[in-house]
Amino acid sequence: MKKIIEEFRKFAVRGNVIDMAIGVIIGGAFGKIVSSLVGDIIMPAVGILVGGVSFSDLKIVLKHAVMDGSTIVSPEVSINYGNFIQMVFDFLIIAVAVFMLVKGINALNRKKEAKKAETPAAPSAEIQLLTEIRDLLKEQNRKE
Repeated sequence: MKKIIEEFRKFAVRGNVIDMAIGVIIGGAFGKIVSSLVGDIIMPAVGILVGGVSFSDLKIVLKHAVMDGSTIVSPEVSINYGNFIQMVFDFLIIAVAVFMLVKGINALNRKKEAKKAETPAAPSAEIQLLTEIRDLLKEQNRKE
């Protein structure tokens, strides 16, 4: 049991886990923004374009609600396919945004790698010293 706890501790304090947690939190907030964008801005406009339909009202009623005066005895049972359409739009917008983010990060990484390939690494201090000694010995041999 101690081995498992130690292994979990090593896993949990790694930088990648913390980065992932931050990503999940930001992703949740981003999801709420996208849901609002789709539900409050895009879907009403699409609804007007297709004839004034509110997508959140689209449903197939399987069983109507049973009422006794103003109280609900049995609630309505329905398939809310309008909400499903809205969630598909949410997903598509999030997928496109993540794709563009990953594409941008990959482009930056390619630029960094290309820059590294262009600039050769400076030789170490030992190599520089050996090069200087070699050059001095060549000069001495020429003078003799």
